[in-house]
Amino acid sequence: MEASQGNTRTSTAMDSQSLSKQIRGLCAKIGICSALMIIMAFGVILIGFGFGAKKSTFTSFPDEVYYMDYNVYNLSFSKKNELIKHGFEVFRNTPLHIGPKQKDSSQIYAGNNLACASCHLNGGTKPYGAPLIGVVKRFPQYRGREDKMGTIEERINGCMERSMNGKVMPESLTEMKALIAYMDWLGRAAPDNGKIEGQGFLKIQIPNRAVDLAHGQAVFEKVCVECHARDGQGQTMEDNGLYLYPPLWGNDSYNNGAGMTRVITAAQFIKGNMPYGTTYDKPLLTDEEAYDVAGYINQKLRPTKPNREVDFPDLVKKPVSTPYGPYVDPFTQEQHQLGPFQPIMAYYKENHQINKSK
Repeated sequence: MEASQGNTRTSTAMDSQSLSKQIRGLCAKIGICSALMIIMAFGVILIGFGFGAKKSTFTSFPDEVYYMDYNVYNLSFSKKNELIKHGFEVFRNTPLHIGPKQKDSSQIYAGNNLACASCHLNGGTKPYGAPLIGVVKRFPQYRGREDKMGTIEERINGCMERSMNGKVMPESLTEMKALIAYMDWLGRAAPDNGKIEGQGFLKIQIPNRAVDLAHGQAVFEKVCVECHARDGQGQTMEDNGLYLYPPLWGNDSYNNGAGMTRVITAAQFIKGNMPYGTTYDKPLLTDEEAYDVAGYINQKLRPTKPNREVDFPDLVKKPVSTPYGPYVDPFTQEQHQLGPFQPIMAYYKENHQINKSK
C-alpha cells in the first residue's frame, strides 16, 4: 500500500516537472516569436522611411491623370465603348482605315503610311510625348496658323493635311467621330480646361548658334539608325507592312508643312522621347544633340505641302523656326530653318512686343 502511494507521488512529481518544462518551452517560443515580430515591424518602419531601399526604376508622372487606366480593352461592351475602341484602332493602325492600305479608295484620306501613334506616343498617353489627354476639352482653340478659333475636327484635319500628307477628312465620317470619342475618353479625368502637366513636348535650352549639321549626322548615326535605319526610312512589321518605326524623311514621311519640320519643335520631341523608350525625366540626349539631329533630319527631302504661303495670315505670329516663308522680318529662310533663333526672337520682342519660344 505504502509502495503504491510512493509510486503515485513519484509519477505526480514527474508529470509536474514535465508540465513545467513544456510551459517554459512554450514561453521561450512565444518570446522568440514576439521578438521576431518586433524586428519585422521595425524593419517595415525603416523601409517606409526609405532606409535600405533601392532607387526606383519606375518613371514618376508629372500629373495624376497619367495613372488612369487607358487600356480600351478593359471597357465593357456598349455602343459608346465600341466607338472608343474603334477610335483607338484607327489611331494605332491609321493606314489600314483611312490611309494607303485601305482597300476602299474612296475612304483614303491619309497620304502616307504613318499612324497617329507615330507622334502621339503610348496611345496618346505619354508625358511630353504629345499626349492627347484633355485635348478635346481645350477646343475650340485659337490657332495662329489659321488665325481663327478652330474646332477639334479642324485640328485633326490639320494633321491629316500635314503630318499625314493627305487631305481633309469629312467631319461626319465614322473614323473622325471614333478618333474624337477615343480622345475624349482619354481626357475623362482631365480638368475642365483640359490642361495637364506634361502636355506638348519637353522644353529645351535652345543653343545660341546655328544647327551643326555634321554633328547632327553623327548623332543620327550613333543613336537613331538602330530603329530608323541609316537611310531614315524606318522599319516595317512583317505581318501587316505597317511601320514599327516610322520614316523620318522621304515620300512616306510628314510633309514640309507639318509642325515637326520646325527645328525647335522637333528638338523638343526628340529630347523627351528619343531614342525610343526615353522618358522626360531621364533624357539620353543633351539639348545640343537634340537640336543638331533635329536640324539634320529636317534638311532632308520630304513631300511638299501645297499652299503653305497662306499659313499664318498674321505673319507676326509665325513661329521663328517655321522653315518656309513668307516672313515679316529681315532674316533669311536659312536662318529660320537652322538658326541661330535668338536674334529672330529678339527682333519680335523689340519690334512687336512678342516673346517667342519656338
